[in-house]
Amino acid sequence: MEYVIIAIILVIILLAILKANKKDASLDFNKLVELLGGKENIISTETNLSRFKVTLKDISKANKDGIQKLGAKGIVEIDNQLKIILGPDSKQLKKYIDEIK
Repeated sequence: MEYVIIAIILVIILLAILKANKKDASLDFNKLVELLGGKENIISTETNLSRFKVTLKDISKANKDGIQKLGAKGIVEIDNQLKIILGPDSKQLKKYIDEIK
């Protein structure tokens, strides 16, 4: 019986941590959208494993240094596209941007 109680407490703690992390990620996504020049500047998005590809109306509005500081592991600029290596957050970011557009 003691093990069941301990297991339940651990699950509650884990869920609280996951919920807190989601809020932080959402804030980071808001900041990332700002650094890309705002949602009006984003034409389309794609993900491929850990890479997030975004096509922008005006690439000069993107703050690549800021994106790097936010946690991007790498950024490649090609014409009006940025390919950003974000890791496992790429799919979540695409979903977030699709929801706000």
